[in-house]
Parts: sequence; C-alpha cells; structure tokens
Amino acid sequence: MSRVQLAINVNDLSESIAFYSKLFGTEPAKLRPGYANFAIAEPPLKLILMENPGHGGSLNHLGIEVADTDTVDAEQTRLAEAGFASIDERDTTCCYAKQDKFWVQGAPNGERWEIYTVLEDSPSFWGEDGGKSWDAVETALDTAPAEEQAAQCCGTDAENRQSGVCCA
Repeated sequence: MSRVQLAINVNDLSESIAFYSKLFGTEPAKLRPGYANFAIAEPPLKLILMENPGHGGSLNHLGIEVADTDTVDAEQTRLAEAGFASIDERDTTCCYAKQDKFWVQGAPNGERWEIYTVLEDSPSFWGEDGGKSWDAVETALDTAPAEEQAAQCCGTDAENRQSGVCCA
C-alpha cells in the first residue's frame, strides 16, 4: 500500500490532535512528545503533526509511504532515470520509526519530499543517540543543486545508494 504523507508544523499539539481527530474521524496511531502520527484510511493519508511553536500551519515536509524497501529502491531508480537526484538514508531513525528512505532533490519551490518505508517502531525521534536533527537533513538536501548531484552519478546502484548521490 502507498499513501501520501503530509507533515505539518503545529503551535499546540493537543489542540491540533483534537481538530484532526474530528476532521478525519480517527485518533492518532502514534503519539509521542511533540509528535502525533495519524494513519488515515480514507482518503489514504499519513498525517504527521510536529509541535513547532511559532510555525503552526506551515509545511514541514511531504512524503510517500510505501510497502517495503524494494519499493523504495524501485522508486529511487525510476526517479533517477527521470533525472532526479536524491539523498539516501537507509536504516535511519526519524519520527519515532526506523526507516529506509530517500529525499528527492530539486522540487521547484523547495518542498521536501521523502519516499520511505517503516522498518520498525523507535522509542526516540532521531534514534538512540538523538544525534541527528531536521537541520542536518536540510543541510544535506541543500548541499548541491539537483543538476550538480545528477552529474555525479556513477558506479552501481548499490554504490550510488550508499553514497547518497543517486541511482542510475
């Protein structure tokens, strides 16, 4: 199953949970400090609320949740063939889940798109050491323009995924 993910910043998590629970007729599937995750069946949507006072109502990032790592790989290959560069993250922890994913580079308005699968639940937002942050993800995404990243493609698919440059 695939579904679109919408991650938005909210000023007050409790107030936002109450609103979205009523709007979609369901409670959060996962609730952690500063974070709520709704798995909405109809329409198929993963709605993520990230408490970020002062930034409520703004987009945090977008994503497409897919069934498994093979689908992540297939999508990364398909998009690379279409000329998109990506930043690879395998066996990474984010949003209270261990994931295999990649971030698509070059959205025309700077949107952050990830394509991912959840491998397992995590007790922490960024992993056991908590050493990663959204700032680190943004820095990686902003490191080089998509055209520059696409020009760096070489090697096997596995080498490209491991380097985080792209798949060809």
